[in-house]
Amino acid sequence: MKRSTLTSLLLLAATGCSEPAAPDEPPVEDPDIEEAWDAEQQATLASTEQGARLFTRETFDGNGRTCATCHTMSTGSLAPAQVQEAYARNPEDPLFRAIDSDAGDGASYSRLLNAATVTVDVTMAPNVRLASNPTARTVKLRRAVPSTFDTPRFDPVLMWDGREPTLQSQALHAINEHAEGGRVPTGAELHTVADFEKALFSSAKMMNYARTGTPPPLPTGKTASEKRGAAFFAPASLCGSCHGGPLLNTLTEFNPQGLPAGGHFSSSAVSEANLAGNPLLDFIVTLPNDTEQHVVSPDPGLMLQTGNPAHANFFKMVSLRNVKNTAPYFHDNSAKDLEQVMVQYRILFDQLGLPLSEQDIADIQAYMLLL
Repeated sequence: MKRSTLTSLLLLAATGCSEPAAPDEPPVEDPDIEEAWDAEQQATLASTEQGARLFTRETFDGNGRTCATCHTMSTGSLAPAQVQEAYARNPEDPLFRAIDSDAGDGASYSRLLNAATVTVDVTMAPNVRLASNPTARTVKLRRAVPSTFDTPRFDPVLMWDGREPTLQSQALHAINEHAEGGRVPTGAELHTVADFEKALFSSAKMMNYARTGTPPPLPTGKTASEKRGAAFFAPASLCGSCHGGPLLNTLTEFNPQGLPAGGHFSSSAVSEANLAGNPLLDFIVTLPNDTEQHVVSPDPGLMLQTGNPAHANFFKMVSLRNVKNTAPYFHDNSAKDLEQVMVQYRILFDQLGLPLSEQDIADIQAYMLLL
């Protein structure tokens, strides 16, 4: 079998998709970058041509959706502009199915069009129930589509609440639920899709990281503002205390919320502020001593998996690599750009007693554009 380069596989994957694969920065200056793969990556590439077909064309006899319907090949995710473009082109596009309509009846799609959030049915921990429907074991929530770039290869934590243990499990549930699959994918197909996802990166730098095992260094900044912004991401600093590790999504030894080092979940006060204006839900948590605690939130995130109210409104921290090209942001897509990200973080840091000045906000934003 002729070995395919990652570039050719991405072009293949884009065939039949609405979003072409486009690099966000100049390629790494290494002529061997696409061929000098380690043994693991060679095995991955050997199966990605079939994976590209399964990811971009296979509907599994469902509602017409493929994996690439929501996980677009430009960012691995879905943005409002992409949804609006698809709707203008064809209101019957597979993206528009009743399960992700406003009321679940296919009558309107304002939340999908304006926020690019989809409906997820989340199973609640045994000790958690809805006050409005005490016998329900699942709850419908609107969430952003997690990106399939970088995470499959580098990040063991999947989904905003960490509920999927493997890429294969995630693919199976997405096919059954979001694509309303009419046939069950085989184990071999699920492994092939997972292998394809492991070959998708946000930039040439991240592809080189997969090849060499050496993460790209953090930029130091050139302008005064960028250099001041870089200081916020130093270890144990205001941003760097939570955003550590190669993908800037791992808690470091110190963080303002007092969370254990090495974790991947924290609260940016997104559900608490609820700038997206999502409906509030009343969750009742039965504690180990048989007392009950009410948690009112539009989406309590990790708590639904652990049953621990201390985890209410905690969500997975996603990679900040290439963040300038991955808008919108947060689990509810409430921040449409980096300026709105900083509006949210001003809320968080005010709550922590660590207010940001206008200069601080400008500097942090300037640095994020370099990541």
